[in-house]
Amino acid sequence: MKQSPEYRASLEQVTNYYHQHLNLAEEYLASRGLLLPDVSRFRLGVVKEPAVGHETYEGRLAIPYITKAGVVDIRFRSMDNSEPKYLGFPGAETRLYNVNSYFEAADWICVCEGEIDTITLSVIGLPAIGVPGVKNLKPHHYRILSDFDKIYVFSDGDQAGKDFAKDLARRVSGVVPVTLPDNEDVNSLYSKVGPDWFNERLAA
Repeated sequence: MKQSPEYRASLEQVTNYYHQHLNLAEEYLASRGLLLPDVSRFRLGVVKEPAVGHETYEGRLAIPYITKAGVVDIRFRSMDNSEPKYLGFPGAETRLYNVNSYFEAADWICVCEGEIDTITLSVIGLPAIGVPGVKNLKPHHYRILSDFDKIYVFSDGDQAGKDFAKDLARRVSGVVPVTLPDNEDVNSLYSKVGPDWFNERLAA
């Protein structure tokens, strides 16, 4: 569904508003190995005082989906392990996260699950696109990924993650599965071992 200029403007406005309170997430992000200067380009924020209609998202990390056209969606992540972990706008279209890396990458790109993992790979210096849930890839997403010679898929170390990598390999050529250790995701592993583990997998 095409978004109106007014709706896009409202997303930009609320993104800027929540971004002003990003310092409230400093401790949470640091616990994930992420520093505020490193994540500033993602325009993350915190819902300290919710905009009208956003009361459900109070206290959550605001994660805008930014394209060349600007902010097209926002998802909200809990920072205290409360469920549900993620909330989004009702009826919002499923989108890939950090799609601007598509234009910055050369002949290869990384794919992982979730926004925090995508931010983590980007902080390391790897062009990365995130899928908000392993079952949320759409046919046009496959066409986007098919433009690359190699697609490094950093799937979570669980059965769903492994199935995700296998399914993508069946649909798009050039997939290189990078399976993480059991019960780890990109960010949790990065927090423990740093960037070398990831860089070594791409150099192999």
